Amino acid sequence: MLVEQIWTGNALRNFNYLIACEETGEALAIDPLDHEKCLRAAKDRGWQITQVLNTHEHGDHTGGNQAVIDATGAKLLAHHGASSKIAGMDVGLQAGDTVTVGKRVVLEALDTPGHTMSHICMLAHTDQPALFSGDTLFNAGAGNCHGGGHPEELYDTFVSQLAKLPKNTQIYPGHDYLENNLRFTLNREPDNEDARSLLGELEGSHDPADCLITDLEQEEKINTFFRLHSPTVIATLKETFGDLSDSPTPKEVFLKLRELRNSW
Repeated sequence: MLVEQIWTGNALRNFNYLIACEETGEALAIDPLDHEKCLRAAKDRGWQITQVLNTHEHGDHTGGNQAVIDATGAKLLAHHGASSKIAGMDVGLQAGDTVTVGKRVVLEALDTPGHTMSHICMLAHTDQPALFSGDTLFNAGAGNCHGGGHPEELYDTFVSQLAKLPKNTQIYPGHDYLENNLRFTLNREPDNEDARSLLGELEGSHDPADCLITDLEQEEKINTFFRLHSPTVIATLKETFGDLSDSPTPKEVFLKLRELRNSW
């Protein structure tokens, strides 16, 4: 599997992706908002985009669909529940459905509600597994829920699906918020040395065009939304939310963290 992460450089800090079959050169474009960069990257590498996939229905992920389809004749895939929200869908995906790219690349659709209720992540079951996580999971962070989603659903997605993936699963998110997310982690968990060390390495040198690719093992160390049992996270939440019990449930911790991150 060949992966091209495309930094759009826009105000929303979007990433777009091309996933290609090394044998055939067929490619899947994920959330190709910057259609010009996606089409140019495919041309430069000799790839043919045959499918476009949207992780969810927001315009900063679907806005380049038609231009890519017009240029390539690609089919459009998305969550089956988004058919009324994404124009021109050819295939509606449900949990467990697979998407084949060329001869060698197979991706599994995960139904991952939370950011929106019609969100999918795509999981590559390769020797080096990879998750194309859209706006569900960011490097060191989690998606917001005020554009058609719900934080309780996002919590369920994190604990029932994402946390159970292989620890070496690489994370390819829909946006670059890494530095700010690390600062949020440190605000909630000041003694998190993994987050502090990484932020120190990145400050002044972080380049989204050559972005650090984290894996789930690293995320569980630096991403506060995976650190729901941390005594420090719980203690700092109690300072903010005086009605929080001494032993809050992981769900309570997650929901309070998501509430705080909304205004961070």
